[in-house]
Amino acid sequence: MRRLGMEGWAGVVMLVIAVAVALPALLGDIPLRIPRPLWALVLVVALAAIAAVGVLSDHRRASRAVLVTGVVAVWVLVLSVPAMGLLHVLVVITAAVSVYVVPLPVSLAITGMNTLVVLIANSLVAGGTSETLILTGFYLLIQLATVFSTATMLREKQMRTELARAHVDLQAAGILLEESARTAERLRISRELHDLIGHQLTVLTLGLEAAKHLGAGAGGEHIERADQVARSLLRDVRSTVGSLRDEGPDLAAALTRMVDGLPGLEVEITVQEGLDLDQERTLALVRLAQEALTNTIRHAEAEHLSIDVSRRDGSVELSAADDGVGTREVRLGNGLRGLQERFEGLGGGVEVDGRRGFRVTGHLEAT
Repeated sequence: MRRLGMEGWAGVVMLVIAVAVALPALLGDIPLRIPRPLWALVLVVALAAIAAVGVLSDHRRASRAVLVTGVVAVWVLVLSVPAMGLLHVLVVITAAVSVYVVPLPVSLAITGMNTLVVLIANSLVAGGTSETLILTGFYLLIQLATVFSTATMLREKQMRTELARAHVDLQAAGILLEESARTAERLRISRELHDLIGHQLTVLTLGLEAAKHLGAGAGGEHIERADQVARSLLRDVRSTVGSLRDEGPDLAAALTRMVDGLPGLEVEITVQEGLDLDQERTLALVRLAQEALTNTIRHAEAEHLSIDVSRRDGSVELSAADDGVGTREVRLGNGLRGLQERFEGLGGGVEVDGRRGFRVTGHLEAT
């Protein structure tokens, strides 16, 4: 079960405070301007809307509609109990949650309208003008402080997310660039071996073959032995050239380097020993791990991500699963769609599952 984060606990505390300030009116200690059952229903709508704003923050239209519902419901609550000043805390809560779904200027506009409602509610209560203005100004300042502090917190959270994503992208780019440089060097060495040694050995074997047919006597045995050595050496050179071309990077080291020092996310990497993959397959797995990391950082709100690479029934499988929020409807972005095509080209595929956290599984034919 996913642990409740700091923002989740903050939301729970806000709801508890909202219920606490409304209890006197619910229990009949405070007279109401509307029927008490109706007032209780409006309170439920307001609390549900406040709670749903955070849950629906990724769905812009739905979250904004819910926010408007919550704000209007809070206005009804405040204006129907003008004698209960502590209930004005609800407008502070709506101002704070508005920052999650609307731009800061809109949140400030909501703060201004909330302040007008508080002013009207205070004016309905017998009291001096100075007292009304002081109470209204007090709640205005609290709303402003809450809005700006929430906006600052969200901006810092976004910056940390972008920093973590940039860290993963930078490490992955470094791995790919280094591997590209190593590949170019291996290709150069393999060509040098083939050109400098392979051609000469080929000429040598042809000469020995001719000498074997033309020569006679005791020297024929030495010619035969030299021919066998030359052919064996030529096979070794060709094998070395082939391995230099196909050799892939160390997958475990590459994945560990990519997540080393990653802020805000605990990553556990398990790579089965003895995996022998060529360069193309290794880099495909690295890119899939990079995409899983990036999606977890940007969308999942997860605290832990596990990446497991193992051999299964003649194929190699990479599974990346986090403990984040998940999603019922999975939509592949350009990154995962491109990786799916890449894995299919290597005789495999990519599957995603968002029912419990988010899991990305890629499998391809083993070399």
